[in-house]
Amino acid sequence: MSPEIAEKAFERAIEQGLLKNGPDDPDPSTSLIGEKDLEFSEFVPGGYRKRLQNDYDRALCLIPRDVVDFIYATQPEEWQKLKDYYGPDVKERFFKRLSSEISKRGALDVFRKGLKDAGCRFKLAYFRPASGLNEEIQKLYEGNLFSVVRQLHYSERNDKSLDMALFLNGIPLFTAEFKNPFTGQNVEHAINQYRYDRDPHEALLAFRRCIAHFAVDPDLIYVTTHLQGPKTRFLPFNQGKFGGAGNPPKSPTETGYATDYLWNRVWSRDSVLNLIQYFIHEIEVEDDKGRKTGERLLLFPRYHQLDSVRRLIDHAKAFGAGQQYLIQHSAGSGKSNSIAWLAHQLSVLHDKDDQRLFDSIVVITDRRVLDRQLQRTVRQFEQTSGVVENIDTTSRKLKEALESGKTIIVTTLQKFPVIVEDITELAGKRFAVIVDEAHSSQSGESTKSLKTVLAAGSLEEAEQEEAGAETPEEELDNRILEEMEKRGRLANVSWFAFTATPKPKTFELFGSKRDDGSFQAFSLYTMRQAIEENFILDVLENYTNYKVYWKLLKTAQDDPHYEKGKASYLLRSFVDLHEHAIQKKIEIMIEHFHGQIAHQIRGKAKAMIVARSRLHAVRYKLAFDAYIKERGYPYQSLVAFSGTVRDEGIDYTEANMNGYSEKQTADVFKRPEYRFLIVANKFQTGFDQELLHTMYVDKKLGGVNAVQTLSRLNRIHPEKEETVVLDFVNDAQAIQESFQPYYEKTILSEATDPNTIYDLERRLEVHHVFDTNDVDSFARRYFHPKATQDELYALLAPCVERYKALEKEERFDFRGTLTDYIRLYAFLSQIITFTDPDLEKLYVFSRLLRRYLPRERDELPREIQQKIDMESYRITQRWKGRILLERGNGTVEPIGVKKDHIITFDQVEALSQIVRELNERFGTEFSDEDKVFIQTLEERLADDPALVASVRVNTPENARLTFDHVVVDRLQDMVDTNFKLYKRITDDQGFAKYFVDRLFERFWKSIKGEKNR
Repeated sequence: MSPEIAEKAFERAIEQGLLKNGPDDPDPSTSLIGEKDLEFSEFVPGGYRKRLQNDYDRALCLIPRDVVDFIYATQPEEWQKLKDYYGPDVKERFFKRLSSEISKRGALDVFRKGLKDAGCRFKLAYFRPASGLNEEIQKLYEGNLFSVVRQLHYSERNDKSLDMALFLNGIPLFTAEFKNPFTGQNVEHAINQYRYDRDPHEALLAFRRCIAHFAVDPDLIYVTTHLQGPKTRFLPFNQGKFGGAGNPPKSPTETGYATDYLWNRVWSRDSVLNLIQYFIHEIEVEDDKGRKTGERLLLFPRYHQLDSVRRLIDHAKAFGAGQQYLIQHSAGSGKSNSIAWLAHQLSVLHDKDDQRLFDSIVVITDRRVLDRQLQRTVRQFEQTSGVVENIDTTSRKLKEALESGKTIIVTTLQKFPVIVEDITELAGKRFAVIVDEAHSSQSGESTKSLKTVLAAGSLEEAEQEEAGAETPEEELDNRILEEMEKRGRLANVSWFAFTATPKPKTFELFGSKRDDGSFQAFSLYTMRQAIEENFILDVLENYTNYKVYWKLLKTAQDDPHYEKGKASYLLRSFVDLHEHAIQKKIEIMIEHFHGQIAHQIRGKAKAMIVARSRLHAVRYKLAFDAYIKERGYPYQSLVAFSGTVRDEGIDYTEANMNGYSEKQTADVFKRPEYRFLIVANKFQTGFDQELLHTMYVDKKLGGVNAVQTLSRLNRIHPEKEETVVLDFVNDAQAIQESFQPYYEKTILSEATDPNTIYDLERRLEVHHVFDTNDVDSFARRYFHPKATQDELYALLAPCVERYKALEKEERFDFRGTLTDYIRLYAFLSQIITFTDPDLEKLYVFSRLLRRYLPRERDELPREIQQKIDMESYRITQRWKGRILLERGNGTVEPIGVKKDHIITFDQVEALSQIVRELNERFGTEFSDEDKVFIQTLEERLADDPALVASVRVNTPENARLTFDHVVVDRLQDMVDTNFKLYKRITDDQGFAKYFVDRLFERFWKSIKGEKNR
């Protein structure tokens, strides 16, 4: 006999799953009362009661018998009071009152706040108490009554029916339409049925009467809380499939459907009550200034939000304080809501002994101005006034909030040192710290900042200075053990880190360690899934790259000699400094926008220009405004940068260039006339503007920074179909490599070896700049309450003199090793609690010694720019198309240190030779392309501090992994220029392997000091 494939068979299987373990279970022999769900351990599947069409009252939109049964079982005395008041009409009058209240207030509010009638108070649902100490409430909780009706005829005007409706205590919860692909229909047909054949004016289908409506087939689930006819927006409610959208299929050995998690887990009785109590919320929409708009929304969590928060709560309850969690959720994941749900549930969480698990919940953001959206979201979800305390002003208020045990504290990363210090002192209290964008806020010692006033003499100087502008803040002066405890893992603190782009440090700080020693996120929602589910746009869909070519003319007749690498750098920066270069880029950007972008999003499209430095941003702003005025275009531009830029005797600020205060920039950019936003180290993270359509990149981007910057474009808008990137600096392959690790699953390959810190300690000792007595003497004064600055200088002075006596190469190696030690200790001390006080003493000693050492930055030969003139400058499009990201797990490498810090000796060559090689390198008349390519590659590798600082040197095999990545990142410009060689590398695997093998062999020898120059 062939199996039944009709839609009713699918519908019947769902009903049986809901009735399982209940009084109407069709097959009690297969049910196990108390069976626990595998994913959410507190939830038991099934337990519903079967109701028929005749049990449902179409006018009242209730199952009256269930309402009465619930009231009789849980509130008999209150019902008797109401009966004494109304007499024999009590049921009819109560049902009408209840139906009217649901119609006005919505089912959610009635479930939460109950009903008043004739002086009597009735609860319409009982929720699980936070503490199990209240046995009476626990019994009332067990009195909730769930029921299911198949083929519910809901209308008083016709006989249309819904495939299924679920009820709680007689009040409608959810409706559902099921489709079976075997009969030629799928979830899209269910969605269209709701949109075109389910009238939202029907009482049961009106907004807020039912909490949610589900469209379901054996593979996919979609949900909405508001039926609006053809405009109804259904959101996916799927687990994710192999890193993308959908649900994982059942294996041949498993029974059931890919979507059975809906009725077995999400619709289980405990789960539904948990949803109503902690997740589903009705909010009144506010504008950007916090003013209510009158529009109301009913928020239902997406599956990854529900799954992650529930698992976090479950794990925290089981293991208590002192845990670390990494939540890797892509942009578009609804992070603010996830954080708000998590914060509230942590605030009421009790441990196994029914004690409150956390005294305070601290929510931290890494943005300088506290994210108002996060504040509003938490406030919208709070159910008791005064639960949330927003502190974005003084540290004193933050300390008072922690000490007084405020339930939820929302603050800025700038207050983080105070938080760590205070929670260390408050060892008797337990804290949950939720960190938004943990990759930026928990790196090493503290955040970095730009100089208040940038007074660079040229764009080249500005770019060089801004590239390393962020410097660590001063460390708090505490005693050794306090420092160690602060940086170590604290037993009274659990960390919950939310980020889309975790770095290696983030994994080791917050990730879950696997059996093989690698780290992974506790919860994952991939960029690919967010794109496929249409929550964000694919910013690499339309990526256009431009390559800058030019010729330089030697004007000097004396043909002086310069160090080749520095001269080459200056010659290239000269092109960027040249007015014509900026003007050409401006022309390309504005004309491209005017001709191809301005009409997008119904004429509302905007663009962002990413500048190399604040000085670049200033000059771009001036050039933009002049060009727009000259052409008569109806656009205006804004600029965004911090501090002051002093250029040719004039001080520029964001405010005086825009005509508005810095706080107004984001709001002013929303105005229709402002179409361009020029940014420098600002608005590249945490800035959401759905009308932002195009990005013009004139800055080197890589890794996380590339992902965060380009992702400013990915926000969706009903009329926004695509995004565009025009990149003047980076290569498609380099951008692809930056995005690839975060496209699906990211795993840190292995942990940083803590013993590396001792290797560095020994390497420092061999230089004899200091000894143990120097470190101990310094530490005794440093940690003394009455220590003075002059005493510290006096103790460091002999070490500085010994440093000066070293040869140049030794000084270079010592300084580099000292920097490695400081960086690695600051990081490792957040991972493990050191019991060796000597490491801490050496750390504080090294930090101040490094600052006291004389700097040896070689001055660049500035006169070279006076001897070169511009002959030609042209920009040509060299690649256009979609960057495809591969499916699969990405890996980021652990933190490493350089084995030896060596000086690379630039070749000194005639200026004419340097010019000739640059002309060859960037598109004109290569005489020997392959030789030039390899020669230049080796020079850049030898003088690339980023490469030698990141390569792990335990073995050549480990070093090779990092080497391959950095080679591609640093030299894609040259690969694309030399198209012939590029094709051979990409098309001929044998040639590519030989090519990179030889490069690595020569590089390995160079870092061993085997230089053949």
